[in-house]
Amino acid sequence: MSHAIYSIKQVAEILNVKSFHEQNDAKINKLVMDSRIITDPEGSLFFALKAKRNGHEYLKDAYAEGLRNFVISEEKYLNELPGANVLLVEDVLKSLQTLAGYNRQQYDLQVLGITGSNGKTMVKEWLYQLLAADFNIIRSPKSFNSQIGVPLSVWQIAEEHTMAIFEAGISKAGEMESLSDIIAPTIGILTNIGEAHAEGFSSHKEKLLEKLKLFKNTGLFIYSPDYTEGLSPKELPGAAKFSWSMKQQADLRILFIEPIEGRNYVRANFRGEEIECLIPFRDKASLENGIICWATLLALGYAPQEADLRLEKLTRVGMRLELKTGINQCSVIDDSYSADISSLAIALDFLNLQNQHPKKTLILSDLQETGKNDPVLYAEIAALLKQKNLNRLIGIGPHISASAALFDLEAVFFDSTQDFIENFPALHFSNETILLKGARKFEFERISKLISQKIHDTVLEIDLNALAGNLQFYRSKLKTGVKVMAMVKAFSYGSGSFEIANLLQYHKVDYLAVAYTDEGVALRKAGITMPIMVMSPEPSAFEAIIKHHLEPEIYNLEILKSFTRSLNEYTSNYPIHLKIDTGMHRLGFEEPDIEDLLRELQTGTQVKVASVFSHLVASDAAEHDGFTKHQLERFSAMAGQISEGLEYDFIRHISNTSGITRHPEAQLDMVRIGIGLYGFDGGLVRNKGLQTVAVLKTTITQLKHIKPNETVGYSRKGILTAGGTIATVKIGYADGYNRKFGSGTGKMMVNGNRVPTVGVICMDMCMLDVTGQNVKTGDEVIVFNGELTIAELAEQIDTIPYEILTNISQRVKRVYFYE
Repeated sequence: MSHAIYSIKQVAEILNVKSFHEQNDAKINKLVMDSRIITDPEGSLFFALKAKRNGHEYLKDAYAEGLRNFVISEEKYLNELPGANVLLVEDVLKSLQTLAGYNRQQYDLQVLGITGSNGKTMVKEWLYQLLAADFNIIRSPKSFNSQIGVPLSVWQIAEEHTMAIFEAGISKAGEMESLSDIIAPTIGILTNIGEAHAEGFSSHKEKLLEKLKLFKNTGLFIYSPDYTEGLSPKELPGAAKFSWSMKQQADLRILFIEPIEGRNYVRANFRGEEIECLIPFRDKASLENGIICWATLLALGYAPQEADLRLEKLTRVGMRLELKTGINQCSVIDDSYSADISSLAIALDFLNLQNQHPKKTLILSDLQETGKNDPVLYAEIAALLKQKNLNRLIGIGPHISASAALFDLEAVFFDSTQDFIENFPALHFSNETILLKGARKFEFERISKLISQKIHDTVLEIDLNALAGNLQFYRSKLKTGVKVMAMVKAFSYGSGSFEIANLLQYHKVDYLAVAYTDEGVALRKAGITMPIMVMSPEPSAFEAIIKHHLEPEIYNLEILKSFTRSLNEYTSNYPIHLKIDTGMHRLGFEEPDIEDLLRELQTGTQVKVASVFSHLVASDAAEHDGFTKHQLERFSAMAGQISEGLEYDFIRHISNTSGITRHPEAQLDMVRIGIGLYGFDGGLVRNKGLQTVAVLKTTITQLKHIKPNETVGYSRKGILTAGGTIATVKIGYADGYNRKFGSGTGKMMVNGNRVPTVGVICMDMCMLDVTGQNVKTGDEVIVFNGELTIAELAEQIDTIPYEILTNISQRVKRVYFYE
């Protein structure tokens, strides 16, 4: 990415610091405030924020991680960081916001600012889905909408972005002014106004006016007059305005809504004509968020027909509400993220869409940030529950318990979460849908664990955010203009196929590379449209390559001639990639072959060389740096000879994952990133800077108590001489857990403790020695994660991380997380 890079001197000038201990003119491209997640110490600036914890207490930790650039406000630390650039300021948070705001002003792009009580993140994510085809969009990650989250989001704006979408959240008066200055939205979107954080304001109107400060200089304001009642036209921001409403006249006046097969058909009046759209969700929250997005598309000038086509393709974004399997044939809706009446009403609507059980139960804690006294608040909640036809209420907390007489339905109350847990067996949950809605202080995750059913599966969890972060790590090492080819061969190193490719396409890598034609065909069928190179093109698959617009690697004359013959005689300039052998001695043209190669290429115009490349043999090994230099010299000479013979240029690439981190001179026109995307780089010490992408986990199926000298498993190879406890877990060599891990060579983690294997590894399961461990059937077992790493497993059986990852069977379910 072409993210702006600021010198530490520039930062000091922008922040107007009180004191500046300068040691070197560092180049800053990352802002951090957590010493545990520093990925690029050389280019990071640490802000010692005073939030829940005093960031100054972690300065030494950040320093130990290699960071040498700091913003502090406590003068006593000035001389405690030798060799570091230290900027002393009056207010660290204000400095973070000032720097992000300065970065925002360097770019002329459309910026959508979103605020409201609910729906901000969903509207942001959906607008991204709707507009990504037309704009290169930077948006707030996750729910980064706070005084800290907003500047971290805005800092990410880069030269290539043509649109930004940022959300802003506040909890008290006086907070929005700074966020408005940072985001400086050109277009403002108000989602709604509810009771959340009402205690931070003297009135509903004060809260509304505070939120509207975000849009003080916007050119266009999109809103519903249903949420701005009480304000005069002069109090509404925006040089131009676009309104929507379900109740009153507006630019987009909703006429009626009809549920159709799990979706909502919406009809509205717009500019004197009736228009329609189909929102692919039924619940009330998604309906309102969809209408806001509809209004935004129309306000931006999209034709009603185009807006309808895009809205119909919206996909749900995993957010605050999670539906999962519960105990005793129950379903659990976990929505403990926010607790106010508006979000409760929305969650109850979602509850009523669940028809798999005859009974509906709400577990509700005290609501604390509504700004209403108890009699008014709980009378309103009681009326809402009656309206939504709830069957049973379980109230937790002293305030809702004291209001028990207001609730006219089956109900039981507890003073605390602990009180509920102690009485849990008597509550008899069975064949019902249970909605969990609790304020954070009540720790409803403890209840969720009680009523949710454990999954007894072996699962490979793939963190797509981490994979994207690793891609960005390598991109930060590249010179301007260097392209990226991502290797997704071998089922994306065992991590998936189109799921990974889709993410890489979304992040705009330039090329994908697969090993075989069928892999490329599968990606095309899954909607991957970007260029794909096939590294081992079989002549029998040339027809499929051409049909699906794949680009073959050509490594000898026979393959070149055969492929050319497969092309239609009218075909011209079909892209191919020439493999040059500079020392791997596996595949590729050598120097004596170049003359014949050129002669063949010059005989016609059916093919055109898209790239010439080679493969570094030992880019991760310092002892072979001399050979790496020799390879680069050979490649330069041979690629130059080909270029002269063809009289046109092409992409040149030789660098791989470790080459990027150890040999910047090898970047040329493009680099190929493979295992580095998944968090492994032999050129880095302990993969520093990379994130863990894959977690393989299973569960304990059964526990057995073994007497002294009894044997375990096939061939009686497992023996506990002193006896003990054996846990059988649901993973074996058919899942990719190699038989070499048997007899204690392999280790897994149970409840945070490493335990060895016992006996041989079976096809579908294996046994662990859990003697002395506090474990039970159903407990989660980690095969590998960020602590018990794939690299460590590879060392245990004398192999490499590639083999561990790629050997994981496709029968192991992959679960992808992306926020």
